[in-house]
Amino acid sequence: MGEHWVVAEKKGRRVFSKGIWASSEIIEKIRNELKDERSTESFAKRKAADSKRREKVQDEYVEDFQGALLNYLAFHPAHTILALSLAQAVTKHATPVGSGTVARTKRIPIENRVEAAVIAWMRHQTTAYDDMAIPRVKGQRREVRKMLAKRSHGLLEWYRKNDSVMNNCPLIKAL
Repeated sequence: MGEHWVVAEKKGRRVFSKGIWASSEIIEKIRNELKDERSTESFAKRKAADSKRREKVQDEYVEDFQGALLNYLAFHPAHTILALSLAQAVTKHATPVGSGTVARTKRIPIENRVEAAVIAWMRHQTTAYDDMAIPRVKGQRREVRKMLAKRSHGLLEWYRKNDSVMNNCPLIKAL
């Protein structure tokens, strides 16, 4: 095809790749081939099918996540509307592709993702966590998060066991 070079830089014992360098003619030829390939009808159809498939997978995941979330909440029947509102809010925040939230990881079971997503959402929406001045001491942020998670678990437990609304409920205020 032509000449190209693999360029690497050595720093100490490590080698860092700078990529492949090629002549401008080769690069232009490859760009034109790619442009030609992307202008075909079959490529457009394949892209549309891929997009539709990804959208279907995402919709199914959102549905599964929200169902698992409602199972996790298991609020007293008197709080069904609150449970639905919370499930929608957490699902909307946690499930978009590229959101970087714990709900998007595949490394842990969905039940654990749901719990972590609810606790994270509550930490940011029902507490002053975002405005806290947490000292930069190893483990301090983790301790604060544990303490706030304990409060969130307690609040969720209240709505699982009781049919009355808690006074000055931070969850209701957030929703």
